[in-house]
Amino acid sequence: MRRETRADGWGRVLAVLLAGMLGGCREEQPPLVGSSSQVRFSQEELAFPATYVGASREDGVRVVSAGRSPVRVTWNQVRGPFLVEGLPERVGPSEEPAVRVRFAPSVAGTFSATLVGTEEGGRTVTLRLLGEARPTPPCPTPVACHRFTFDAAREECVEEVLEDGTACDPGNACVLDAVCQQGRCKGRERVCDDGNACTTDVCGPLDGCQSVPAPPCPGDGACREGWCDPQRGCQLKPAPNGTLCGEARGCDLADVCVEGACVKRNPPDNFMCAPASPCQGEGRCRGSECVRPPPTVLVPDWMYDAAAEDRKLHDLLVGPGGDVTLAGFFEKPVLDAAGDSPVGAQVTGRRCMLWNERLLCMDLPQQGKVSLMERATGAPRWSFDLGRARPDIAQKSSTLFMARLAVMAPDRLAALFEAYPAGQDSGTLCRLYYLVVLDAAGGLVSARLLEDPLLSECNHPHPFGLASDTAGDLYVTFSPTVNSGAPLRAGAPTLVMAFSSDGVPRWRRTLPFPGGELGLVRGLLMPEGGTEPLRTSDGEPVGMLPLKLGRAVATHEVLVPSPEGATMNPDTVPAHSPRLQGYEVRGLAPAWTYRLPVGASFVSKELRLGTWAEGGVRRTLVLGFAAEDQKPVLMGVRAGDGSEAFRCELGYTPRTVPQLFELGPGALTLMDGATTCGECDPPFSDSKARFQRFTLPGLEPAEAPWPGTFGGPGHDHHEDPVRAAQ
Repeated sequence: MRRETRADGWGRVLAVLLAGMLGGCREEQPPLVGSSSQVRFSQEELAFPATYVGASREDGVRVVSAGRSPVRVTWNQVRGPFLVEGLPERVGPSEEPAVRVRFAPSVAGTFSATLVGTEEGGRTVTLRLLGEARPTPPCPTPVACHRFTFDAAREECVEEVLEDGTACDPGNACVLDAVCQQGRCKGRERVCDDGNACTTDVCGPLDGCQSVPAPPCPGDGACREGWCDPQRGCQLKPAPNGTLCGEARGCDLADVCVEGACVKRNPPDNFMCAPASPCQGEGRCRGSECVRPPPTVLVPDWMYDAAAEDRKLHDLLVGPGGDVTLAGFFEKPVLDAAGDSPVGAQVTGRRCMLWNERLLCMDLPQQGKVSLMERATGAPRWSFDLGRARPDIAQKSSTLFMARLAVMAPDRLAALFEAYPAGQDSGTLCRLYYLVVLDAAGGLVSARLLEDPLLSECNHPHPFGLASDTAGDLYVTFSPTVNSGAPLRAGAPTLVMAFSSDGVPRWRRTLPFPGGELGLVRGLLMPEGGTEPLRTSDGEPVGMLPLKLGRAVATHEVLVPSPEGATMNPDTVPAHSPRLQGYEVRGLAPAWTYRLPVGASFVSKELRLGTWAEGGVRRTLVLGFAAEDQKPVLMGVRAGDGSEAFRCELGYTPRTVPQLFELGPGALTLMDGATTCGECDPPFSDSKARFQRFTLPGLEPAEAPWPGTFGGPGHDHHEDPVRAAQ
């Protein structure tokens, strides 16, 4: 056995100490990887995160030498989009110079490069550079006098106001020389004058100046009638002898015009003692008796049965020329349906309305779009796609589609878009709503997400009412729904929201009853399910009626709610409703009551206002439908005093109560036979209804506030500046 000597012991201790020192030195060196060179990078690869075009990112590595003496290195040139700074020409044993690398792409794509350093002895060191460049994301479509630019450093779109004086497009042919002023596009008003005092010169925001026949010149009510001189305008001339002029209208004594003066006379035989009605000729005197021909039954002169055609059509529009458009819930509209050559639209749409004498349809030609089309041909004038105009909104939504449309002014349209939140499919009951305001040319004026605790509930809150007043301010009602599929029935409560013509919030109010449609007249907002009109200025109630407002119609002086108990729904038996009530718009005091004959009853919730000439005066009538001995009857009641103007039997066999009707020049078009809910949204969804037109010479649509979902001239959802009722 070998004995350990002192020399051996000292050798072992020295070896251990040396090993420890060497080991300690190795642990202090960074983990160097790369090539066989004694100069190394602190990592083999430098990968940059995805970067937008126009932006840049920086990162760095260290260069380390494992040698005992300085080493000289030459480097290759790396081309863009990589920029390398700080490459050392000489690396000492105790030095670790930092190298900065910047990735600054100018085009989209995937990029790579290799940085190579070569030592004096020919050995190399390499660093792999990698980067992905994303294209600049689209920014929202700017409103007039604004622009969006993408800030690559902030990775977001930034909105800026254009400088004052910058030329701009007002989206209105009636505004000339428009320039930006404090972020708004303003110009001078186009003046239209054709030099003819017998025409009304108007400027349409899409078509510019137009001249239409002026309204008839009024008489003075004292045996002088109006006429128009193209140079001087309205003039007066003596009324023909025998014209009725006072209260006395009997065959023994009548107030008539003689030589321009109103005098009492015993009228001769054949004197016209009673005006005609749509179903009965004039009354003529025979001695002391006013004799009228027997009434005739009004029969349709045109009919379209969507059930027989297997078409889901359940909406109608009547244009200013009397042309009829039929539409439905995701069905191809039929244009000029009552004409000699109807035109079928090539794509489906839903909920159409008239605006600027054209056809405006939702979700046409596809979901999330609204399109303006020529009424006769269906040729598109413009289409607006919210997802394209506002990609930021599209990113927050899994599906965008239209909910409602409302006219705010000739150059302002409210489009209410509905969306499923991102990541959720059509089975969700959660909803997002965006209020979009467009100009006459389809340009974006504003867009905003509507927010309220009621809207955040996942119970499919839905806009059951949308309307605007003469100032262009907008009102919308939201309510939860009590069923999951269209047509949707409203639950309670009802949220009312008010906005300016530019879409800026004004006020909101919550009401305790289920939602419905809205009517407007003279600063009063009329929710369908309520009994209290609200002030449009602040949403406060102004009084209470003894019955629900329903689909009310109104002149400036008289408000007429739907007949109590009447309906539009095919599965509801209407309650007996023999009365029609008129109330003063100011103060809501009772103005008049009209009563049907014993046994008759109003059956339809829908009312319209029309005008009818009587004794040289055009009077405003409330039109509605009643049933007498199970026969359908068209009622005409004077809006001014509630007296009966006519009661005409209609010659058809009803399938349901009259569910929708519209007036055109000298005609009434009626819809019945829809099998699904009409007091829901969208009304009568998927039904195959029947449409009939009745000729009524002399009956014309009246200027009137919009009375309901599919009500009013062209469903325009806008309060017209109505004239006083006669």
